Amino acid sequence: MKIIAILKKNKLLTAVSLAYVILFIAIPDKAYLSVKNSMYYIIEMLQIMPVIFILTSIIEAWVPKEVIMKGFGEKAGIKGSVFSFLLGSFSAGPIYAAFPICKMLLKKGASIANIVIILSAWAVIKVPMLANEAKFLGVQFMGARWILTVIAIIIIAYLMTIFVKKKDIPVQAEQDIGKVTGIDIKEQYCIGCGLCEKLLPRHFEVIDKKAKWKESILNDVQIDELKPVIAKCPVKAIGFK
Repeated sequence: MKIIAILKKNKLLTAVSLAYVILFIAIPDKAYLSVKNSMYYIIEMLQIMPVIFILTSIIEAWVPKEVIMKGFGEKAGIKGSVFSFLLGSFSAGPIYAAFPICKMLLKKGASIANIVIILSAWAVIKVPMLANEAKFLGVQFMGARWILTVIAIIIIAYLMTIFVKKKDIPVQAEQDIGKVTGIDIKEQYCIGCGLCEKLLPRHFEVIDKKAKWKESILNDVQIDELKPVIAKCPVKAIGFK
């Protein structure tokens, strides 16, 4: 029963493992190549993602919400768009590294339009990529594509603000403490590191590699105790509701 419960909690990993088993039985050569490619991306992610998580933690802890709203918020205007283009264009690393950073910026008050600009610039108009593009395809090609891409990104960002609202995105905004009604643990994000249990063993425990809140109610003293725990959670699985 315990094995079945573990498999149910890790459905994606179970499905992928099963697919590999079938592939090894049916087409061993393709299975070997697939494992080789998967290991390459896993190693790449292990090299990049810890740095990204540290960066997002620094942004959350040290950068005030007002600073993010002033630079990337709804009222930032053209300045916000320029900052977003610069952030995306001069960032390093693959596009998946941008997602946790953008989620943190959204949480801090960045607008959807500027998040779209950051992601799009990160993906298709990074400065190192433009230099290589000019080298192989010519400056004229690179310049024309850059201009058209920037125009397209601005249009897409505007359209996204029409069709997608912040309430549609699973991002927990910074909570007004006066409105806290409970503790929210996102088990799908929790990695079972046990940090919360070490910091507050009276209130947290880890069961089946998932953090659990022991208490039935939440008072003002507990809220103050929880703030540093929430800030230190490496995957931001703990928050107020």
